[in-house]
Amino acid sequence: MDFAKLLNTEQLHAVESTEGPVLILAGAGSGKTRVITYRVAHLVENRDVRPEQILAVTFTNKAADQMKFRVRNLLRAARSGDPLISTFHSFCVRLLRREIEALNYTRDFTIYDEADQLQVVKGVSKDLKVDERLVTPKTILARISHAKNHGKTPQNLLDDSWEPSWEYTANVFNEYEKRLKKSNALDFDDLLIKAVELFDKFPPAAEKYSTRFPYLMVDEYQDTNHMQYRLVRHLTRVHDNVCVVGDEDQSIYSWRGADIQNILSFEKDFPRVRIIKLEQNYRSTKNILAAASAVVAHNELRKGKTLWTQNPSGDLITYMEATDAEEEAMYVADRILFHQKADPSVRIAVLYRTNFLSRVLEEKLRRYNMKYRIVGGFSFYERAEIKDLISYLTVSLNPDDSVHLLRVINTPPRGIGKTTTDILEELAVERGTSVWGAIEIAIEQARLPMRTIRALEAFHALIAEFVRAAEELSNSALLEKIIAGTKYIEMLEEEGTEESENRIENIRELLTAAEESHERGEKLREFLDHAALVSDQDAYDERSPISLMTLHTAKGLEFPVVMITGLEDGLFPHSRSIMEAPQLEEERRLFYVGMTRAEHKLYLTSTRFRRYFGNMDQQISEPSRFLSEIPEELIEEVGERRRKPAVKFEGTSYDTVDAVMKVLGGAEKKPAPSVQPGPKKKLAGAWVLGTRVKHPKYGYGTILRTEGSGDDLKLTVSFISHGLKKMIAKYAELELA
Repeated sequence: MDFAKLLNTEQLHAVESTEGPVLILAGAGSGKTRVITYRVAHLVENRDVRPEQILAVTFTNKAADQMKFRVRNLLRAARSGDPLISTFHSFCVRLLRREIEALNYTRDFTIYDEADQLQVVKGVSKDLKVDERLVTPKTILARISHAKNHGKTPQNLLDDSWEPSWEYTANVFNEYEKRLKKSNALDFDDLLIKAVELFDKFPPAAEKYSTRFPYLMVDEYQDTNHMQYRLVRHLTRVHDNVCVVGDEDQSIYSWRGADIQNILSFEKDFPRVRIIKLEQNYRSTKNILAAASAVVAHNELRKGKTLWTQNPSGDLITYMEATDAEEEAMYVADRILFHQKADPSVRIAVLYRTNFLSRVLEEKLRRYNMKYRIVGGFSFYERAEIKDLISYLTVSLNPDDSVHLLRVINTPPRGIGKTTTDILEELAVERGTSVWGAIEIAIEQARLPMRTIRALEAFHALIAEFVRAAEELSNSALLEKIIAGTKYIEMLEEEGTEESENRIENIRELLTAAEESHERGEKLREFLDHAALVSDQDAYDERSPISLMTLHTAKGLEFPVVMITGLEDGLFPHSRSIMEAPQLEEERRLFYVGMTRAEHKLYLTSTRFRRYFGNMDQQISEPSRFLSEIPEELIEEVGERRRKPAVKFEGTSYDTVDAVMKVLGGAEKKPAPSVQPGPKKKLAGAWVLGTRVKHPKYGYGTILRTEGSGDDLKLTVSFISHGLKKMIAKYAELELA
C-alpha cells in the first residue's frame, strides 16, 4: 500500500512516526480517523507488528465501530488477527471481566446505568431520611459522579462539607457504594475507577497489559478525564509508544470531568514527544473555516493551529436576528424548505446550546409536516419496556442485583405492591442481604400475609427458572422464554393502544438484537454490556434529512447545512460561564465546534426577545458576544433588523426600547437617547430608559422603567439571565455596559 499517495505530508508523517510518544494536533475536519486507521495498517504491514499488539481507544461506540470497519478493509490481505479498538469504558469492562476478582467482586458484575443509579440513590435517601427540599436525589447523584471522576471518597466530601446538603450527599454516597458492592454492581464511573484501582494495587497487572499492548493510540485526547489519564499512564508503564490524537480547540466536556490540561501538558508527561499538526481541513468552505478560526483565536488556552483548506470560498455566513423565538423558528423552517427544494437529499442540522430551545423549533417543523429527528433523546435501551426486559436478563445472571430485581418484581403486575417491597428492603438491610435473599427469608418465615407469600413464591420460582435457563439457552431463546413466562406482550396487548403496539415492536427489535448477538457468538453478559454502554450519539441516523441536537451532541458529526440558534448572551455563552475566563473559553470552543460541523452553508440566529422558563413576559436579549468576533467581511445579515456596520452590538436603539415597552404593556415611555460606549462606572443622571448596564450578580441588562428621582430613583431592569429586577439606583451597584 503506497501511503504517500493516500495521505498529505503531515498525515504521512503522523502515520510513520510509530516509536516513542507522539502528539497529533488534529484540527476540525483534518482527517484524524484516516490517520489513526492508516497508522494501524502501517504498523502491521510495514513494521511487522502483530494486530493483537495494538490498542486504540476512543469515546463512542460509533467512532470505534467506524475505525474497526476501516482497519478491517485495509488489512484484508495481511490480517492474522485484529487490533483491539474500543471505547475507554468497553476496554475497562473487558479488563475487569478478567481481573476484577482481585478487587473482591465476581466476574459477572452488573453495570448500572443512570436510571439504575438514581434508583439506588432514591432508596438510600429515603432510608437516611434526606429532605428532598434540601437536596434532590438527582443532585446527589451528580455530586457523587463528579466526586468519583475526581478521585474523591465519601469521607473527602464529608471533610469538605460546608452546609447540610453536602453532609447528606457524603452519607448517601457512602451507603450508595455499599449497596452497589452488595449487589456486585458497578456504575459507569466505576468502570474506569476500578480499572485504575486494579493497576494501582497490583502493578504486575499494569505491566502485563502494558506489555500486551506495546502500541497504544488514544483518540479525542482533549476529552480525557483524570481517571482516563491515569489509565493511559498505567498502559505505558513498560513502554512509551503512545500516540494521542486531539484538538484542544474542541475540548468541551469539562462539566463531565474532561481536563484540557491533559493535552496541553502532554510533553511534560512524555518529554521525548514529537508534535505533529494536521492543519488542512477537508470539510468546510474557506469562509466557514476563516470565521470559526477567527472566533477560537480569542482563546488563550490553546497550542495554536492555522487551519486552511483547498475547498472553495463558498457562501458568506448568514446571520438573522429575529424578533422572538416564533420568528426564529419560522426562519429556520423557511431555510430548511429552501435547501430541500434545491436538493431533496440534503442533510441539515439545527443546533442549540440547551434542550429547551428545541420546543418552538419542533412545533414549527411539525406544523409544516417536516420530518426531523431529535438526536440525544431517549435511546432505544432507555425505553421502559426495553429496560424491563434487560432487567429480567440481568437478574437471570445475578438475582442478587436488587435494583433490577425491584424494577421487575411487580412488572407485569403480580400482586407485590410497594408496601411489600418496602418490607423486603428493610429486611434486606436488617439481615445484610440482597432483596433476593430477603424474599427467601420472608417465604421461609412466613412474615407476610399468605396471599403476598404466594405471590412472592411464584415470582421466586419464575426467576429461579430464568437463572437455570441462562446457563443453557442462547440470548434470544432466553429472552423469548422471559417474554413468554412473564406474559409481558400479553400485558401490552390488553392495553390496545397505538403506544402499546409501538412498545411491542420495540420488544421484537430487542429480540432481533439478541439473535444478532447470538450469531456473533456473544454470551449473555457481553450482550448486556453492549446495552449498558450505548451512548446518545450511537443512535444518530446519518440518513435523517433534518437533525435537531445540542451543540455538545453534534461533536464528531458533519452536515452540508448547519443552523446554530439561540445566539444570545446568557444562552450562548451560557449565563453560568460568562464571568469566569476558563468557562467562557470552553463556551467559545463549543461555538467553534458548532461552526465547523458545516460543510457548505452556516446560518446563525438570535432573538431580540425570549421568554424564559415559564415567565409570562418576554425578556430582552442581547446578541452573543461571539458574533462580534466573526470578521465583518465573512458575514451577511438578513431580515428586517439589519445592523450597520455588520454585527456591531454597542448601544441600544430606540426601536429596541419601544418594542420592549410594547411587549411589557403599560410601561412608561420616555425619550431614549442612544447610548454611546463610555467609561464603565456609575455616572449621575445616566440611568435613563434604554441604558445598557452591568450588575455584579445579575450580569448584563437594560433599564426598562424609572420611577422617582435623586436618592429615591427606582429602576426596573431586564437582565439577560435573571429577568426583571426592581432596585434603588443609589444602592444597585450598576455600571454602564
